[in-house]
Amino acid sequence: MSLSSASRLDPELAEKFARLALGHVRRPYPYKLDQVLAGDEDVLPPRLLHPIFHGSFDWHSCVHGYWLLASLHRQVEGLPADREIVSLFNEMLTPEKVAGELAYLQRPTSGGFERPYGWAWLLMLAAELERHDGAPWAANLRPLAQAFADRFKAFLPKATYPIRTGTHYNTAFALALAQEYAAQAGDGDLARLIETTARRWYLEDAGAAAWEPSGDDFLSPTLIEAECLRRLLPSAGFRLWFSRFLPDAARRRPASLFTPARVSDRSDGKIAHLDGLNLSRAWCWRAIAASLASDDPARPAALAAAEEHLAAGLEHVAGDYMGEHWLATFALLALTA
Repeated sequence: MSLSSASRLDPELAEKFARLALGHVRRPYPYKLDQVLAGDEDVLPPRLLHPIFHGSFDWHSCVHGYWLLASLHRQVEGLPADREIVSLFNEMLTPEKVAGELAYLQRPTSGGFERPYGWAWLLMLAAELERHDGAPWAANLRPLAQAFADRFKAFLPKATYPIRTGTHYNTAFALALAQEYAAQAGDGDLARLIETTARRWYLEDAGAAAWEPSGDDFLSPTLIEAECLRRLLPSAGFRLWFSRFLPDAARRRPASLFTPARVSDRSDGKIAHLDGLNLSRAWCWRAIAASLASDDPARPAALAAAEEHLAAGLEHVAGDYMGEHWLATFALLALTA
């Protein structure tokens, strides 16, 4: 079975994804730092700055590489890579190494570190680890997760406007992932703040023009907003909102949302983002379709768009490191939506 022909996660595909992630979460270079230097003493190799998340080209990709591995370990029984995943987590997700990550976060120059994308993915990893019984990983990571939850609580009340880009700064994506953590961890204060903020930012949006994609999008600003509200609104409320937000979805309009992106150069890390766009659109379309009424004419259009985008994205999960260090994460989101 080729990757592009898959429509659901199976053991063979899960093992391929696990091998990809195991091949990069500890690969030290190339690595792109997100760092403000306060002095010469800050110029250190990534493994000293980030005791856990120093692979996968950058910090946030390394975090969601761990999320991918944790998710596969839990969801796929008898995964051949399980022993390596457990060994990796036992070695890396220790109180001492978590303390090192926390120390970096607490530096005066790290206030904006990875906001909000990395924040959200760390919480998503923490939420996944909380589902694993009998392992110390979740407990070990909790201090770092709490630090990022606290950052959301401080940031969201002062964030007057949403960020609607299709890249790391998108706030709808961050809220969607952070909501999963808040629910899993039982953080009611964070859950209420996320819902209040999402309603304030997005509830009045209607008639989305969907001027996308931009040249380095890996998220659809339109669809990720819908996916965010799908998670937060009651079913009837979401369906009503969606009918106003994309009123012509049944006719596959705006056409840009139903047309997979073309990628001209997969060795260019920014252009390669567009493979991720296809996968994240597949994830959103699948989730949205599942929340629409069975007789909603937009539902078959959403499902068809999901499959078209999934096929376009899965074909390129592996091949060039600029995509290979992160694309399987979004493929897993799409396949398990």
